[in-house]
Amino acid sequence: MQPCDQKPEHMPDLLTAAREIRQGERSSFALVSECLQRIKTHNPTLNAFGDLYEEAALGDAEACDREAAAGKLRGPLHGVPFGIKDLFSTAGLRTTKGSLTALDNLPDSDAPIIARLKAAGAIIIGKTATTEFGWTGSSYSRLFGHGRNPWNTELTSGGSSSGSAISVAARLVPAALGSDGGGSVRIPGSFCGIFALKGSLGRIPTWPWSATEMLSHAGPMTRTVRDSALLFDILSGPDARDHQALPEKGEAWLAGCDRPLPPLRVCYSPTLFNTPVDPLISSRVEQAVEQMAHMLPVTLITRVQPWTSPFAAFDTLWTGGRGVAYGEALRDRLDQLDPGFAALIEKSQQINLAGYLHAQKQRAFFASQVHALFDEVDLLITPTLPVLPFAADRHTPPDQPVGDSGVEWARWTPFTWPFNLSGNPAATVPCGFTPAGLPVGLQVIGRRYADGEVLQFCAALEALMPWDQHQPPQER
Repeated sequence: MQPCDQKPEHMPDLLTAAREIRQGERSSFALVSECLQRIKTHNPTLNAFGDLYEEAALGDAEACDREAAAGKLRGPLHGVPFGIKDLFSTAGLRTTKGSLTALDNLPDSDAPIIARLKAAGAIIIGKTATTEFGWTGSSYSRLFGHGRNPWNTELTSGGSSSGSAISVAARLVPAALGSDGGGSVRIPGSFCGIFALKGSLGRIPTWPWSATEMLSHAGPMTRTVRDSALLFDILSGPDARDHQALPEKGEAWLAGCDRPLPPLRVCYSPTLFNTPVDPLISSRVEQAVEQMAHMLPVTLITRVQPWTSPFAAFDTLWTGGRGVAYGEALRDRLDQLDPGFAALIEKSQQINLAGYLHAQKQRAFFASQVHALFDEVDLLITPTLPVLPFAADRHTPPDQPVGDSGVEWARWTPFTWPFNLSGNPAATVPCGFTPAGLPVGLQVIGRRYADGEVLQFCAALEALMPWDQHQPPQER
């Protein structure tokens, strides 16, 4: 291996890394080396990564540097290292899905999102931690160790895309991939202080098939809005393996982030379903909304939505889908599972066809209410979460009553999963910090298929209240 010809003074964001490698200002080998060193330093505390591909990543980086010197680039992400959530199928690379029961799972095909990332020239540096089969919104993991929040390592990072959020927030990699079936990019995005958009259902194709396909989304997790827009430009588009995949979007969303924001009707809902919101969160979100109303071309309506919580429908669909899909194969291995996931499998046996179809009907009714709102407004804003991060070894906040649903985590995340039921694009945007230095997230929801409009608005918010200059306090 060649010596590291340069040592970055800081971890660049995605657009900066790609541009500097493309222009010969930074070598891919140096950046990959820096990422690997930072992972080795911080991962024992943060538990962001599982498998690392050090030799392969460095070899690939050397090849990228030779090709760049010869004027040949693989694509817009040439030589940029990424972390990949360990739920995504990766050909020839172990995909544990966060479970002790899948330690020998070696896929023979890449998921569409992985194939597109590779085709764009990115380097997969390692697999990031996830909760078992992505079942919970916390960062609890018996396989990787509980994910630790970079802003306070005693606390949860949120999940299930825990490792991807940690790795981006802690500047271990320029960007990472995650998935979201009920908030799994937005929950850790909010807790860790990064940007994450759950696109419209089908925006980025998903494969292999999931029993919760009507809820499941794949997408990037980044420090900036423009980084995310670039990745949506690269990763979106149909794939024959995903029957829900949307057509080509026909426009560049990264370019849209630089266009002037048009006049917009924005509805701010301080809560949903009468959920109490931590006052520290409310105050930061309200300050951001007030700043937005004064500085951006928006007509602001403050109104709590009159919707009834569709928790029962989500519980049935999520518990039934995950529990039945995994239950048969794992019935003799329940002792190897996270006790919460094992309980979900047992709970799923109580769901019958009539109950499942009723939940689908409830989902359709709730979705129609959400879509009707967007006949009146362009965007809906809420807090991303009503609670602050809690201890990393817990699934739920300590003051949450013990319940018997399969998705007790969904009780403390009531602002994220409803928009998985409806399929709307929904992003979390950092909007400030508590006095203790914990990030607070603001959620921006758009009408179906208007992902580009959400990104454009979030880019305007980022310009108004930039956040990327704030870094977690861990030592380099």
